[in-house]
Amino acid sequence: MDSLPFVEDVQLSEHRKARILAFAASARSDSFNKKLVRIALRGCENSGATVTYVDLRDYPLPLYDGDDEAANGLPENVEKLRVFFRECDGLLLASPEYNGFLPPLLKNTLDWLSRSPEAQPDLSAFSGKVAVIMAASPGPLGGLRGLRGVRELLTNLGFTVLPSQITVRSAFKEFDETGEMVDAARAKQVEALGAELAETAAKLLV
Repeated sequence: MDSLPFVEDVQLSEHRKARILAFAASARSDSFNKKLVRIALRGCENSGATVTYVDLRDYPLPLYDGDDEAANGLPENVEKLRVFFRECDGLLLASPEYNGFLPPLLKNTLDWLSRSPEAQPDLSAFSGKVAVIMAASPGPLGGLRGLRGVRELLTNLGFTVLPSQITVRSAFKEFDETGEMVDAARAKQVEALGAELAETAAKLLV
């Protein structure tokens, strides 16, 4: 009788790093949320995850319009972004707050990504993945109100959004000219949230 492989050998052969997709829901080049998400990405990397950072400014999309979709199909950038979502195990998202709500850039991007080439609903790029959300804002609440809508939206799409989140208020005072946080202890908290996402996603791979 042939011998069976050791359990440890099977686990090692099947093991791979968690893949984390990260972006900020802001197009502004000097966005506080772009700075915030990059700091959190360090925590992902330090926990052994493979990370991909995407700038939505590089993937512009028209306002979602069903007639446009029916006539022209999905924009090319939808399919490019869909690849990133399908290949990730976890999502790290920093979102600004516009008048107390989530930004239209995020909603519009995810609306397009929830459509299939056959003009039908398609949540396959989101379902079963974990997510962490955070926000930075010049206001006194740090984008807290907007994150309520972000959490609900991601949950509706099929993400499991971890309970932990971070908000950074008075963000114009919290980052230096290099994009680092002036409070090193606060930066460690942001990195820890990224690490939590990476570790959770990795556990789900087993």
